[in-house]
Amino acid sequence: MKDLFTEQPKDPKRRAFMAAGAVGSAALVGATLATPVAAQSETEAVNPLGVATDEVDISTLPRVRQKMVPPPMAPDHEQVATGGPKIIEVEMTIIEKKVEIDHDGTTIWAFTYDGTVPGPLIICHQGDYIELTLKSHPDNELEHNIDFHAATGALGGAELTFVQPGEKVVLRFRAVKSGTFTYHCAPGGVMIPYHVVHGMNGAVMVLPREGLKDKDGGPIRYDRIYYIGEQDYYIPKDDHGQYKHYDSALEDFSDSLEAMRTLVPTHVVFNGAQGTLAGDNAMTAKVGETVMFIHNQANRDSRPHLIGGHGDYVWETGGFDNPPALGIETWFIRGGSAGAAIYTFKQPGTYAYVTHNLIEAVLLGAVAHVKVEGEWDDKLMKQVLAPTDM
Repeated sequence: MKDLFTEQPKDPKRRAFMAAGAVGSAALVGATLATPVAAQSETEAVNPLGVATDEVDISTLPRVRQKMVPPPMAPDHEQVATGGPKIIEVEMTIIEKKVEIDHDGTTIWAFTYDGTVPGPLIICHQGDYIELTLKSHPDNELEHNIDFHAATGALGGAELTFVQPGEKVVLRFRAVKSGTFTYHCAPGGVMIPYHVVHGMNGAVMVLPREGLKDKDGGPIRYDRIYYIGEQDYYIPKDDHGQYKHYDSALEDFSDSLEAMRTLVPTHVVFNGAQGTLAGDNAMTAKVGETVMFIHNQANRDSRPHLIGGHGDYVWETGGFDNPPALGIETWFIRGGSAGAAIYTFKQPGTYAYVTHNLIEAVLLGAVAHVKVEGEWDDKLMKQVLAPTDM
């Protein structure tokens, strides 16, 4: 099997581009690669936290087809699992496409799972199996794969999911840890960050089978769920300081590497482009509703903040086996992870959901809105005296 950090790929196009220099070494991987699925037994002994310890005959498990939906929406799911472990069937198609990412017409060739940045949210319960059919559209130019941070072994499945244009592959893994997790493309060498910063990432939420709990074991439920993928882009500029446009998914490669090495993004946006979740595209809620926000950042640290609200319950690191932090103003999402926060709205109005690096929020685009309907409560806030001359 390939060492994703050093080995050159079979695809000649990708090999030519990676010749610019592979990163890291086998020591950085620090993993023993798993046996391919075809060689594994259909019966496994498992012992994930809080899940059955007996042998599971995978062939007898019920199958549930989960329909993928575009972000910021989440697929239909149970908050508390009914019955035992299931196989959650998911299908995604990799699509390379040119997209506008700001109001000035700046474009990038985005590498996407199912045509969106971020890729769709997948939801299961601890102890379930996710069985992904991953397809690569025939019009694509590059080799792709997927690394699930929720998975165990084979570099998160990246070693077992390489697909060329027009191919498909099927991967099954057991969700042994509960929480929120990033997934992303990891083709190898410099192509790993190149694909991630071209939009190829998403999130998985693995709920505890008994549902979310507070520190005392009390149930936590939500009325709505929104999924926010924060994306950093590094768009090359020409000699006049203007953003460059490209005619194919490969044309920007060397220019992009130069821009990426600065570690300074030109754009930081939510769900693929400026304004995707703002204005007429705002998320919605009502006073009294409890809303879960899942925030994913596959590459850089982020500081989500809901202006005018709070995080009533926050899992910064994503792990639902840990008790949530309470009453947080701004939470921290580490690069390469996803986290969750829950808030019950108490006042109507338009709330801004931002990364509280305000330079990135205001100047680079990391702003979303939540429009909340309901009756104003003067006991929580009231303008005592309108502006007047002193």
